[in-house]
Amino acid sequence: MPRTEPRVELLAHTPEPLSLLYAAFRQCYHAGFVADMWPRLLSGEIEREKQGAFIASILESGHSSPIEHVSFTFAIEGVSRALTHQLVRHRIASFSQQSQRYVDGSHFDYVMPPAIARNAAAKARFEQFMEDVGSAYRDIKALLEQDGRTGSRSNEDARFVLPQAAASKIVVTMNCRALVHFFEERCCMRAQWEIRAVADVMLGLCREVLPELFAHAGAKCERLGYCPEGERFTCGRYPLRQSMP
Repeated sequence: MPRTEPRVELLAHTPEPLSLLYAAFRQCYHAGFVADMWPRLLSGEIEREKQGAFIASILESGHSSPIEHVSFTFAIEGVSRALTHQLVRHRIASFSQQSQRYVDGSHFDYVMPPAIARNAAAKARFEQFMEDVGSAYRDIKALLEQDGRTGSRSNEDARFVLPQAAASKIVVTMNCRALVHFFEERCCMRAQWEIRAVADVMLGLCREVLPELFAHAGAKCERLGYCPEGERFTCGRYPLRQSMP
């Protein structure tokens, strides 16, 4: 079973995302109908800088619901089931994950934590365990097939021995408001190392498409200017709230 590394690709996003956000925000404060403005937005008559500045000014007031009109879809592979169990807890999102019931796991890829990879003894024990799990999966699957449980029916039972390290693939769609929250939680240094690395890549892809919104997205401390985690959990990058003037 080979060790694998994460890969994140942006599959799609809402077309003309900045102009759509501008139109949504403007409709809240504009007496007219923003559909009449839409051709001017697409033609560039209303400059991108002006659109971004208007959106930023409204966001500063705390009005953020219009950013839900834009979404991003990512394909992610080479991540562990431990990561995807965390990922799917973000409920304002859509997920389509590779099924261990329909995909044979006889020779599954796996993710190795860096701390284990750096420790020769731990690495050797981890790799041996992955081999043992693979062997157990294949043995159980073969025994079930001999008993008449073929195809997905044998997979769905043999998969019970697979570890959280088993690699998975997943498609994720989130709107911008959900993404901003996701980045606040998962780009934080207190987030688990694997999901933090994936979140950092996702944030970079979002910034390429929509820098006006995502340039300052990330861990909460980057927006607040202080660490909201408290003395017990702070990583020290930002001062604690109680120490702010």
